[in-house]
Amino acid sequence: MSLWALISIAFALAMDAFAVAIAVGCRLERLSYRPVFRLSFHFGLFQFLMPIIGWFLGRQVERYVYSFDHWIALVLLAFIGGKMIWESFSHDGRQTALTDPTRKWSLIGLSIATSIDALAVGLSLALLNVQIVSASIVIGIVAAGMTLIGLKSGRALGDKFGHRMELIGGLILFAIGVKIVLQHTGTMN
Repeated sequence: MSLWALISIAFALAMDAFAVAIAVGCRLERLSYRPVFRLSFHFGLFQFLMPIIGWFLGRQVERYVYSFDHWIALVLLAFIGGKMIWESFSHDGRQTALTDPTRKWSLIGLSIATSIDALAVGLSLALLNVQIVSASIVIGIVAAGMTLIGLKSGRALGDKFGHRMELIGGLILFAIGVKIVLQHTGTMN
């Protein structure tokens, strides 16, 4: 596989992470080092690990994972998006550790939801005899970089439009989940 093809795959995989990072950036009161690092690191790490896991699972497991991975992504994104939508109506001007989407289970849920497609890519890369570690490094670095750009873009939107962007961010997360399901069921290309 050419480097150009690998970079193209990495950017395609990073688009969900980018969109989610925009939504999270809108949600955060301010972008400090810790939440930016947490989200960028975890999205990059999960995008790095999922192709490796997929590569090792092989073709036999693909049909089992493929039949429900999109539903896992939808549930995770809908739950976190729904929480953001709910909090947009009860916004009191403060951000707490409990509502920070870059912490605890929200962070893990978002990381899994945005990287689940990378699992299938890993399965495909195994069939192509691609060196998985170097390919996963490229995928992880691109995802981390796109997450950083998404956070900064989202924060700029949040500064301009206030807590209304939290509502929009939650709707975006839910829409990404629906898009994943529609693509996997063949309803949408």
